[in-house]
Amino acid sequence: MPCFSLTYPSGICSVWADKTSTDEFVEKICDAAHASPCALILTFFSRANFNEQQLSAKLQQQLPDVLSCGCSSSGEVTPDGIETQGAIALLFPASHFCAQSTVLENITELGMDDIVSRVSGLKTALLDQASASEADASDSFWQDVLAVSLIDGLTSSEEAVTSALHLGLGDIPLIGGSAGDDLRFEKTTQFNNGQCFSGGALLILIKSRLSFEVFTNRNFVPTEEKLVITASNPDERKVFEFNAEPAAEVYARALGLSVDGLTPEIFASNPVVIKVGGELYCRAIQRANADGSLSFFCAIDDGIVLTLAKSLGMVASTRAQIGQLIQLLGPIDLILGFDCVLRRLDASNRGVNDSISVLYRDNNVVGFGTYGEQFNSMHLNQTFTGVAFASPGNSNPTRDSKDK
Repeated sequence: MPCFSLTYPSGICSVWADKTSTDEFVEKICDAAHASPCALILTFFSRANFNEQQLSAKLQQQLPDVLSCGCSSSGEVTPDGIETQGAIALLFPASHFCAQSTVLENITELGMDDIVSRVSGLKTALLDQASASEADASDSFWQDVLAVSLIDGLTSSEEAVTSALHLGLGDIPLIGGSAGDDLRFEKTTQFNNGQCFSGGALLILIKSRLSFEVFTNRNFVPTEEKLVITASNPDERKVFEFNAEPAAEVYARALGLSVDGLTPEIFASNPVVIKVGGELYCRAIQRANADGSLSFFCAIDDGIVLTLAKSLGMVASTRAQIGQLIQLLGPIDLILGFDCVLRRLDASNRGVNDSISVLYRDNNVVGFGTYGEQFNSMHLNQTFTGVAFASPGNSNPTRDSKDK
């Protein structure tokens, strides 16, 4: 299968492949990196068809002076639209970006102070790097810095990690995604400069000479159906009872279904929401368990009042979000998007997957399908979250689709 590449006016380059060999994919990335010096390569890939050890090792071997980071996915967003079991790499040119990263291993054992300290060290490293290249090191330096987190989506630790990262980052905006594994829920992986790991988090600080805006978009509103958590295991994100009855039965009854009818697609199209600080956030359900409990993608606890939600229309909501970004930035060079895998399932249920895919393709959205999204201090579910970079000019992207 061929590999493809697309270069945007800023010099950012997307390289993507559908079920090709890891070697071919890396070769295409290296071709692009050698054509134009880059500061960062950010890669998202399916473990079904790409080997993370081979991918990270070859990138480190062939491009030792370039920061290379990535994680496994549950679907990819490429310049051709939404794909599955493929891979995409983003090459950020040194002319517009500089970047530093740090690995947080075994995040279930790390304390907040440990994470804040690591973030502080990373900020110092980025400032030193930018100063060495004669970049502006004044108080306004941090206004052009963005933080990207890639967290193992099977650790149930995203809330604590995101909160600690946000505390250490201060005013630096944070966006990110929880690594996935094609809805297998077995193992997710990340890599950083040849080091592969699971059970951890990766934080990348990026200084951009392009204007950018971070965002998060959700398309659900509450109904009148209330579900009060009366028995749960917060550490496992598992709810045993709603309203003092078995959780799966109560949820299924609210939808007019039997427990046997609860599928990932049903969960994706019928999330529950919680109000935090006046804002509504989805608390997405991962699966129904044999004991009648429900496992969640986000933090839960006894006493929390959840409300069954309904969709406002994913296509219209996403189009409106992109329109707002264009109003703020003008022409958009590229949108790095963290797109919850449950949105893809919901889009398929509602027959709008093709429409969302075209909308992403037409507006230069690239990224991956996540097990959750991070936005500043919050870990989220069922959102389209990310960062839009302004175009430095009015040129059109340049595509190279030659087979390798």
